[in-house]
Amino acid sequence: MSDTVEARLSAMDITLPAAAAPAANYLPYQVSGKLLFTAGQLPLESGKLVATGLVGRDLDTQTAQKAARRCAINVLAQAKAALGDLERIGKLVKISVFVASVPEFTEQHLVANGASDLFAAALGEAGKHARSAVGTASLPLNAPVEIEAVFEIA
Repeated sequence: MSDTVEARLSAMDITLPAAAAPAANYLPYQVSGKLLFTAGQLPLESGKLVATGLVGRDLDTQTAQKAARRCAINVLAQAKAALGDLERIGKLVKISVFVASVPEFTEQHLVANGASDLFAAALGEAGKHARSAVGTASLPLNAPVEIEAVFEIA
């Protein structure tokens, strides 16, 4: 098997879904020069959230990490829709991870690892990125995590 992003995803038993259509008046991605920006992606699988609620109240850090991983998969689906081929990703520049959590929850960085680890495994060296992990009071549809990304196009 070749060492491509798709092959690495396949080795992890991950099949990218069709990129989600925007739910309002925005674009799911935008290319500007050599940069690809994705809109925030929720942890949707087959059209349904894999988890809901506030981290630290309704779900634990490990469950939220799995939701972040699902967001990362959906980010890659948007990148594939934008670029046609994931091999066109030069590198992942930055991700922003929003974690709907109770005020006393302080493990947003650990939740974000669910996405960071997936990007590193799928993209290899190109998956090393800068990141922000931010707690928020709520997210659309009662999602626990939302992630947006900036890629450099090769």
